[in-house]
Amino acid sequence: MNVGMESSVVRSFSTGLSQRGVRNHNERLLLSLLQRHGSMPGSDLAKLSRLSPPTVSAILKRLENEGLLERGEPQRGKVGKPSVPMRLAPGGVLSFGLKIGRRSADLLLIDFTGAVREQRQLKYQDPAPATVFQFLADCIAEITAAMTSDEVSRICGVGVAAPFEMWNWHSLMDDKSHNFPAWRDINIPDEVAQITNLPVSLVNDATAACQAEHVFGRGREFRDYAYFFIGAFLGGGIVLNHSVFEGRQGNAGALGSLQSISPIGESKQLVDMASIHLLEARLEEVDLDPALIWKQPQDWSGIGRYVDPWLGQTAQELAKATLSTCAVIDFEAILIDGAFPAEIRTELVERVRRYIVNQDNRGLLPPKIEAGFVGGNARAIGAACGPIFSQFLLNTNAGLAVA
Repeated sequence: MNVGMESSVVRSFSTGLSQRGVRNHNERLLLSLLQRHGSMPGSDLAKLSRLSPPTVSAILKRLENEGLLERGEPQRGKVGKPSVPMRLAPGGVLSFGLKIGRRSADLLLIDFTGAVREQRQLKYQDPAPATVFQFLADCIAEITAAMTSDEVSRICGVGVAAPFEMWNWHSLMDDKSHNFPAWRDINIPDEVAQITNLPVSLVNDATAACQAEHVFGRGREFRDYAYFFIGAFLGGGIVLNHSVFEGRQGNAGALGSLQSISPIGESKQLVDMASIHLLEARLEEVDLDPALIWKQPQDWSGIGRYVDPWLGQTAQELAKATLSTCAVIDFEAILIDGAFPAEIRTELVERVRRYIVNQDNRGLLPPKIEAGFVGGNARAIGAACGPIFSQFLLNTNAGLAVA
């Protein structure tokens, strides 16, 4: 489906870094080590990478000349010359990330360190494809128009995070939602390619959130973990051996599809029992505007009497889902994040920890229950990770966590 947008202005700018081709393995290895471990001198990189010091030195010099790395402050040891740590240059690589959500579309421009440089949001009752793609075209044009030519040349791509089979969302919503089925016949990468010459990647939105947590959040603390993200709908992701596992069709970690049972004994899925749209429905029942949930900055203190029972049910469901997940893989930890205020996340994690204690744990080793770090922007940030990983980093961090 071609939405027919006038996007020639956007398509005209250089694809920049992508024109130089992807990095070779050793360059990716050193960049990945610096991304994962932070700044360090070449001698430490040589030990971690098992490359010779001259090879590491030559690669670091080349990457610095290209603007991908920068020097830190010299560090003096007990003997010899001070060592100079190298680190990722934040502006060395930039990437767009688009999240298509139930209530809004969010476009971010992040840098090499994951910092958000620009952010735009489009709110809607439900997502019309033409409206979403026009938003993307307008925002890319607006953002790049305010950038220097060098900054524009460092944009490496556009990543898109969208739910798996988004056209089926209408089955969970009320009759006011008409646009979801329209997404069935749309090839999202093809539509984005009508807007920009930049490389495009597409990932499941919950997997994208997991990727953001893994790269820029607490993911580096654990080798194997499952990740729950609670938005309008609940989704998840899994990490094995320091790497986000997407599965053969990109739908691994579909934790929202875990089976559950409603209070009246109906067969349900976790997404039906532990998503924010349940809280939206409760507010509508008492004639409160559900938009209160999504107002920025988020503050749920005024709806506490409705949030508390939702928290209780969500925590119980996540506790049961945690043990079901760990019955398949012996995860070290479960990370929980969502599109809610930080204090809600903290309370939810505490409740899940308490409920886990009272569950039937026979044959299982209960994992650590931990709060995520990235928050509501996780899906868009994770989407923007896609082009960066495909061109500059190793897709697996196996072997990068050497002490």
